[in-house]
Formats: sequence, structure tokens, C-alpha cells
Amino acid sequence: MRTTIFALCFLCATGAAYGQSASVLSNNPQPLQMAGHAEHAAQHAMAQETSLIGGSAYSYAKGEVPLAELGSPVYYTPLGDLAREAKKEHASDPKAVKVFEN
Repeated sequence: MRTTIFALCFLCATGAAYGQSASVLSNNPQPLQMAGHAEHAAQHAMAQETSLIGGSAYSYAKGEVPLAELGSPVYYTPLGDLAREAKKEHASDPKAVKVFEN
């Protein structure tokens, strides 16, 4: 059993050592070659104007909006008030009883 484990460890170590010593990459620097593009910017006529609304009729009107149509603003309770309420609830909760056993 010991010889099998020793042989496996030896084979793994020799394989790792051989993998590190193999010359896969050459040490000669190779500069980056960018591909050239034949097309370049040129002046031409602009495209026709198109609507961003999607072809539907767009209308608007000026005037005053009744306050009833706007609705009422949503009231958010401040975080300080929420924290005070939680503290009061926590103070009224029953406390743990300490039990000592010898």
C-alpha cells in the first residue's frame, strides 16, 4: 500500500516538474499587430426625420389641473418614529430568566 502511494506521488511530482520545464512559449517578444480597415468616415446626406412616439397622434394642453385629480401625497413615517415605537415594544417584552445549574 505504501509503495503504491509513493509511486503515485512520484509520478505526479515528475509530471509536474516536466510540465514546468517544457518550452511551450518562446521568449522572443511579438508586437501586437492591429488589423487595418479599408473603410473610413465620409460625408453624406442625413436620413429622413422619424417620430419617436411611434406614429400615434401626440397632443398637449396648457391649463390648471384641479387638485382632486392629482391625488394626495403618500405619507411615510419617519425612521426615528419607527425606531422609538420598536424600542417601546421591546421594553415591554418579557425578559429571559437566568437559570444556573451546578
